[in-house]
Amino acid sequence: MRSVKISVLVGLAAVVATVVWFQGCDPRIAEMDRPLDATEAEKAAIAGYGEIRIYRDARVAAGDVRDWSPATEPDGLDVLMISGGGAGGAFSVGVLSAWSAAGTRPQFDVVTGVSTGALIAPFAFLGSAHDDTLVHLFTSGVADDLVATKFPVGLIGSSLLRSTPMRRIVEDFITPAILQQVAAQHREGRRLLVLTTNLDTQRAVVWNMGAIANSGRPDALKLFQDIVIASASIPGVYPAVMIEAKSGGRRFQEMHSDGGSTSQVLILPQAILASTNPLVLGKRQTVDFHVIVNNALIPEFATTQNRTLAVIARAYSILLKSQTQSELAILYNYAKLTGARFHLATIDAQVPYSMLDPFNASYMQAVYDLGYAGFLAGNLWKDHPVFADRRL
Repeated sequence: MRSVKISVLVGLAAVVATVVWFQGCDPRIAEMDRPLDATEAEKAAIAGYGEIRIYRDARVAAGDVRDWSPATEPDGLDVLMISGGGAGGAFSVGVLSAWSAAGTRPQFDVVTGVSTGALIAPFAFLGSAHDDTLVHLFTSGVADDLVATKFPVGLIGSSLLRSTPMRRIVEDFITPAILQQVAAQHREGRRLLVLTTNLDTQRAVVWNMGAIANSGRPDALKLFQDIVIASASIPGVYPAVMIEAKSGGRRFQEMHSDGGSTSQVLILPQAILASTNPLVLGKRQTVDFHVIVNNALIPEFATTQNRTLAVIARAYSILLKSQTQSELAILYNYAKLTGARFHLATIDAQVPYSMLDPFNASYMQAVYDLGYAGFLAGNLWKDHPVFADRRL
């Protein structure tokens, strides 16, 4: 399955990280100004942007999230959450395309994305008119370029793969026109959120992408693109993205990487999930959480070789399933507590793949078809977490 394919790369990255630990850091990174301590990092902000980000684990009171809450019509709230999953993002694209074809796809009040979900989220946020862009990105074979190794340099540098192909794709498709459209929807009260992981603080960072787009700053497009790239950059496989921040008058570089390191699905700030007050989402008659997981949560049997990389990769794939299951259980319980409706779509079959070709177009087309066909068949959405729906 695709989760194992990506895990092989992650396994390689873990080995490389050990090598780099003993050989020393990349000197290009060491030369940059970095946070001096936890206090400076905690108070850091992106100069000139105001409150465009929060830590996911921050202590948040209901009033403190007002500017982050959707300001759309109060009758209902539709939230779309798109998970990580590498090439499995094609599953989300299939779901969204079929939803558009059926003519029932809502205009979501909130869209969140993690990792590959961060690449999809801006286009899902803007609506069905951008489905063709997503289909092209995830089924045309353009993603093959993402696997550009740095061997042997990658063994002593900052990553196994080059960032250039991913940056080129993001810059080609997230354009000034897209930024303007996101800004316009933000002004209408809709919210687009993306998750990265701050490797220095070991904390998940939620970025208000609409606020960035609406800032009017000349560097807003680059920051927007950098955040998307960072969220999709598997640590050690792709280089982390350095984002300039300011704290106490001093400027330095923060190191941001895959949002999936801290959470596979960007649900709600942990302080809100722990709250018993249902009004934090506003006075809404109905709230619908739609979660698309670009991975299989069912057990996937595969004989594991007793070799270092194979064991690391297999263990990491299990970790991803476990992490996602826990997050879904939390969101489900919150939905039950507050009266919200819970809808979950996941890849529910094992699909053949080649571990040496993690962005194989045939695989991506197959999971796209699963999402598309599952939606049209009417059996895609589950109203509760599915953890052990074994296919024997």
